[in-house]
Amino acid sequence: MKTISLKLPDSLHAKLNRLSKQRGQTKSEMVRTALEHFLNGDQPRQAVTVAELAGDLLGSAEGPGDLSTNSKYMEGYGE
Repeated sequence: MKTISLKLPDSLHAKLNRLSKQRGQTKSEMVRTALEHFLNGDQPRQAVTVAELAGDLLGSAEGPGDLSTNSKYMEGYGE
């Protein structure tokens, strides 16, 4: 395995230190993994909301608009 050295801004070095301790990995392992992902063209996942994930399901059911808030629909339930 070849050795390289690089300079990091203090803020990036602090993040690397913190994450490597949290994950129980060496800084070298963290940098190798990140570099591999970058060179392979892996894109970081975008944060997605639950509404976006279930977007095609929203509005697919029919029922009263106040079903979740009106207690009259619970009368007799569980008897």
